[in-house]
Order: sequence, then structure tokens, then C-alpha cells
Amino acid sequence: MSALNETLIREVVAEVLQRLGVVGEPSLQPDTQQKAKIDTGGRTTAPQDSGVSSCGCPGSISGSKRLRGRYGVFADAEEACAAAHEAYLQLSAAGVAGRQKVIQLVKNICWDRAQEWARLELEETRIGRLDHKIEKLKSQRSVPGVEFLQPYGLSGDHGITLEEFAPFGVIAAVTPSTHSIPTLACNIITMVAAGNAVVFNAHPGAYRCAVTAVRTFNQAIHQALGIENLACIIEPPTLESFQALARNEHVRLLCVTGGPGVVKAAMASGKRAICAGPGNPPVLVDGTSDLDRAARCVIEGAAYDNNLLCIGEKEVFVLDSCFDRFFAALERHGAVRLTEAQIERLTRAAFVFPQAQGAGCPHPTVNRELVGKDPEVLAQAAGIKLPAGTQLLFGETPPDHPFVLEEQMMPFLPVVRVRTVEEGIEAAKRAEHGYKHSAMIHSLDVAHMTAMARALETTLFVKNGSCLAGLGNGGEGYLNFSIATTTGEGICNPRTFTRVRRCVMVDQLRIF
Repeated sequence: MSALNETLIREVVAEVLQRLGVVGEPSLQPDTQQKAKIDTGGRTTAPQDSGVSSCGCPGSISGSKRLRGRYGVFADAEEACAAAHEAYLQLSAAGVAGRQKVIQLVKNICWDRAQEWARLELEETRIGRLDHKIEKLKSQRSVPGVEFLQPYGLSGDHGITLEEFAPFGVIAAVTPSTHSIPTLACNIITMVAAGNAVVFNAHPGAYRCAVTAVRTFNQAIHQALGIENLACIIEPPTLESFQALARNEHVRLLCVTGGPGVVKAAMASGKRAICAGPGNPPVLVDGTSDLDRAARCVIEGAAYDNNLLCIGEKEVFVLDSCFDRFFAALERHGAVRLTEAQIERLTRAAFVFPQAQGAGCPHPTVNRELVGKDPEVLAQAAGIKLPAGTQLLFGETPPDHPFVLEEQMMPFLPVVRVRTVEEGIEAAKRAEHGYKHSAMIHSLDVAHMTAMARALETTLFVKNGSCLAGLGNGGEGYLNFSIATTTGEGICNPRTFTRVRRCVMVDQLRIF
């Protein structure tokens, strides 16, 4: 496989640094002056050339091979991949019953540790809401397992054919800061259900909590099945570790949840990649449905985890004929309306504009300091005080406003007035940018639903419900936080991480 080119590497580094709020030209050289790090248990670990590994085990001096990690936590990507390959072989020997045992362990641990781990992730990332992070961990029980892998059989004059879903082996996965442990957990469930092992390169801003989860999962799996490194993770994650995973001979598949730079690099790796790219989900309200229900659903989705969900309602287009009534419904359900001047103040705080330009600038970038923050933080920037319990801010904006066009991931909802359904669909299509991610409509007109579905071609399209219904919360379906929009697999499930193998018996075994 060819190495990742320098341009892509710089894009990945720049994207990570921007998300972490670091300014400056990214370097492609490893850090030769690595400082001591603090691990998830609060202990200080020595630099990698000191003879002590990041897991606290004695290592070897710089230039020689370090000792292997413990319970899935590794400082070296090559060792992690080798250990994961061994675990994959052990899982294969354990059979489907072994996979089921692992899945149940992961689900039970997420349920039991939901409050502890949600708090741990919130303290590390400082984005989102504790109650919703708890809910995301408890909801792992609805992630599908081995039952999703039903074989396909054919029987005819020339014998029988059986097609089965087989594992790839070792998968390398990149997880986001927005849902670190939940994404990691549902990936383990679906990947192990398919018979694979996995090595994670977590987001640098949310890897400590992920390390804690991986270590705990592996301890339980080792105790139950004797498999120690079924889900591995690199501590700390770096650009170099990402490159090493992408080119490792044991890694047969990449699964990436992240921004455009990381997705582009994964797709250029030369290996099959399952990529969850960006989104900016629009909502259309045409006035034919219950406006009170529509307002309640929009608030539920847009306020969830302070609007960190990639499927969450990011902007709403409302027909002029029902605009004022919809605004009143939002206020009845606890959302707080901002004036034009307050929206302007919030916009200047929420976006970074090129020098000497204001809110009308065509290319603003999101101020990461406000991503996922509570409504009170946004209200302070807007110059107002909020009633206790406020979940969402909203206000009227033009269709070309930064809050409409950018995936801002904040609990402020821009609402745009449109004259016709056709105008609303066209505006929603522009705001969605062709990502083909998610969209919602509140309507009882089947023609309007059909027109919007055909125009936007999104992976997830929810009618008369919040975005959460698209992941089985309030609607039918299953949960997964990896939604492969860029590469087309959709909401990931165990079949996503398999390859189809056909077994043919010619002229025999047919019994009729």
C-alpha cells in the first residue's frame, strides 16, 4: 500500500489542531521532546524513551522493541495490531458463542458504568450534557449483534449454495470527541459480532476516557474468555499512530468517524474504508402537520447533548403561512427566542471571521470554544440571562447566515422563513451541502415528503419525528453512532464489517 501523501497528512493534522483550538502550522515530525503524560488513573508516566511504557509496564530503552501493552492499551501501533490479530484468531476459535459473550459483556458494562463514564467523558471533553451522555451509554443495549448475520441460501437442480458474512480480521477505527465511549462501544459490539478485532485511534481530545473503557472491556473479556486484546487502543493517539494503523499488514479495513480531512486520508490509504463524514441536517416545516408536535420534536433533537449529534437538527425552514405559529410553539415548549441584535452578538462569538469582516463573511469557521456548550454559555455571549432549565435558543435568520450554512453543533437553532415548499426544499439542499447525511420534515403531505427525499438524497430521512427517531429512539430501527454517509454503507451494523463468502456444493445435498 502506498504511504499517505504529505498534503493529506497536513490536512488531518490541521483539522485535529483546529478542533483542539491550537493555532499554527502542523509539523510532520514526531515529537522528540515528549513530556511526561498523565494517564487516566492520574499517574504520571515517563516519556517513551525512558524505559517505561505508557501502560506503566517496564519497557526498553529508545531504539529497541517495547514490551506489549496490557488489556488492550498500547503505546505502539504495530504491537497493537499484532495483538489484535492474535485476539482475532482466538475469537474465531471461540465461535459465535464467544462473540455473543463479548457483546453481552460490553452492553452490561456500558449500562453499569453509564454515570461514571459519562462524567469521565464530560470532564475530559467539556462538551455536551451529562444526562444525554448517560443515555447514550445505556442505549448500547439496542445495538444489534450476531442476529444480524443471517446467511443466504439457494437450492436447485445443481445442488446448493450458501452465502455467509465472514470477518475481515483486524479493523482500524478512528473515533470522534463528540461521542467517544459510545462510538467505541457500539463499534466493538458490531465489529466483534461480525468476528473481527479492532484497534482504535481515538480523537486526541477524548482519548483518556476511551482508554479507560477499552481497559475495562478487555479485563472482563479476558476473565470470561481468556482473550486479552480484542479491542486495542493507542495511548496517546498521534498522526504517526494513525499512519501506522493504515499501513499495517494485519489491518484489512478502516472505519473513520471524523471531519473531511481524516475521511479523505482514510479513503486514500489504499484499503477499504467505511467513512462517516460531515453533516448539516436541515428541517422543513410546511404547516400541514401538528405544529406543537413539530416544535417539541425539533427541540428534542436540536438540544440533545447540546446539538453534538451529527444527525441533529441544525437549521429549520418554515413556510411563511405558519411561521409565527411555529415560533410560538417553540416558546411554549421552553425554547428561548433571541432578537436580531442578540443573534448578531452570538454570531460574532460563535464564529471566527477573516480580519476586518463581520457576520456577513462568506467563509466563517466555527469557534470551537462554544461547540457543545450549555445554552447558558451561548446566552451570555448573546447578552441575555436564561430561565432555569432552558434547553435551546432559537431565532429568525436569513438562509445564508453562518448558523444555517455551517455545522455549528451548538444549542442555538436558526429558523428561516420561506414562501413555498419548493423554496424550502431548495434552501435545505443548499444548507445540507450535498453531504447526503440527514434531514427531517414535518408534514402530512406525501408529495412534499417525496419531493424533499428525492432532492436531498440523505442517508437518514425522518418524517414527523425528531432526529433521534432515525436511530431507534422514538422510531423503529437500530442504534449505531457510526453513520457511513461518505462511503454509502449507512447506519453501521454487523454486516457492515463483513465480506460475503459463497460456498457451493454441485449436484449434491439437495433433498427434494
